[in-house]
Amino acid sequence: VGVVQFIKGAWQTGEQEAFAAFGDKVVWHTMGEGFTWETQDLARDRAAAARAFAKVRELMEDETIALLVLDELNIALRYDYLDLAEVVSALTARRPGLHVVVTGRNAKPELIAAADLVTEMGLVKHHFAAGVKAQAGIEF
Repeated sequence: VGVVQFIKGAWQTGEQEAFAAFGDKVVWHTMGEGFTWETQDLARDRAAAARAFAKVRELMEDETIALLVLDELNIALRYDYLDLAEVVSALTARRPGLHVVVTGRNAKPELIAAADLVTEMGLVKHHFAAGVKAQAGIEF
């Protein structure tokens, strides 16, 4: 399993701790700069996303990886940090046997159309709206 985080920064996340239980069966790459929707440097955020997608392309070629999780890629696409057509093209041209999971809200229609399976989780209520900051073990 390969995991590439597009948005989350260098801090320890709950996802990373959970995957750590699998030892060397999971290759983990944190490539984000943090909560980039609060950015003050769009060029830096786009460069970070480009580095992350370059890592994705490298992992897609690694035949020891059968499952690739692209955490929060939809957020990077939502804010136009990456070229949508390039991402869709790369994902649809992936080698046989490679499964790719893309997470994050508001998937672009073009990505949905290219996907084999789409599941949508809908937000009903989130404590962030009441002013509660992100919490270890819950959001990260």
